Amino acid sequence: MDGWMRRLLATIVAFASFAAPPAVARPAIGHVFVIVLENQSFDVTFGANSPAPYLAKTLRDQGVLLTQYFATGHVSLDNYIAMISGQAATRETRLDCSTYQDFVLTGIAPYGQAIGSGCVYPASIKTLADQLSAAGKTWRGYMEDMGNDPARERSTCGHPPLNGPDITQRAEPPSATLPQGDQYASRHNPFVYFHSILDSPSCEANVVRLDHLEPDLREVATTPNFAFITPNLCHDGHDAPCKNGEPGGLVSADRFLEKWVPLIRESPAFRQDGLLIVTFDESSLKASKDAAGVTVITASGESCCDQQPGPNIGDFPQDAMLGRYKLSFPKFGGDRIGAVLLSPFLKPGTLSNTPFNHYALLKTVEDIFGLDHLGYAGQPGLTGFFDCTAPEAAAGPPTLCVRD
Repeated sequence: MDGWMRRLLATIVAFASFAAPPAVARPAIGHVFVIVLENQSFDVTFGANSPAPYLAKTLRDQGVLLTQYFATGHVSLDNYIAMISGQAATRETRLDCSTYQDFVLTGIAPYGQAIGSGCVYPASIKTLADQLSAAGKTWRGYMEDMGNDPARERSTCGHPPLNGPDITQRAEPPSATLPQGDQYASRHNPFVYFHSILDSPSCEANVVRLDHLEPDLREVATTPNFAFITPNLCHDGHDAPCKNGEPGGLVSADRFLEKWVPLIRESPAFRQDGLLIVTFDESSLKASKDAAGVTVITASGESCCDQQPGPNIGDFPQDAMLGRYKLSFPKFGGDRIGAVLLSPFLKPGTLSNTPFNHYALLKTVEDIFGLDHLGYAGQPGLTGFFDCTAPEAAAGPPTLCVRD
């Protein structure tokens, strides 16, 4: 090769190296913690007069506030199922499955949506827990009060009898024989609605009482890669007042966070590579009386992110009876709830105004661990929490990014 040609080639290589610097290695999140609270709108939770100052002020200042985070439905169970499977509601799950009945599968719609009716999905419908296990990652669901009353449910993998009534729908007050009462609700434990988990030893091993969380946090090796934390019906804000005399609502939810969030954030796993997500299942509901004296429960039903209703719940507006209450919803969404993210990799006191929902949460966790997208988490155009397109996402200091 002539000397001038060698010099030209060297110049081209040098220019190419200058024009396209190697990507900056970014720290990887290795432990994700999710705390789910109940039934509050964004304006109440994060408003100026919030009854939850620790969440609305302290944690907001220490983390990232997602101002446009939406629930996927009303009332409760369908949201929990969406978070770990990407499955849309059935007529039964959106009414909280007062009967713990098997799902009757009749087909599969686009994005892996199970067509049919019922509550407990067949083993062919997979969850985030199944994905994590297959990838060699660890997971646990921590359920407060589960098994307090062994006559209602077991202390591991606690659920009602299959195809029987769900007697955990209401909190059990303290008594002489049950001093702590039992405020566990199966409908806030999404893992027990999938046979892929129920029929596996992993349910007994990994769906455990909240008591297990503190010792698990003591070492990185004992902290699961994914931890899903469900307070009881008092401490998640669902009941107000509570059966045990506590105030409930956001007041008791805030006290729960004040206890558990520092324990999580001070743990070796969180300090090393953790992400904590605090959100709600759905927005608040409104109650009124109709002309016949029936209590009518309603909400706007707003959604985001081109969310689809799924194949099983029919058209809206829609009315349904839940016990003695009439539900009346003009739309299928779960309304705006907000969420707070905390991590050593995130800049404290920042906001994200990007629209997200429970499917985006699932997509985010799947992306963190390099997993495929289940259900509507795979919907084209859905934005995960760290799907940044700004120039600083590809270069600069090694920090994770939440889109503004």
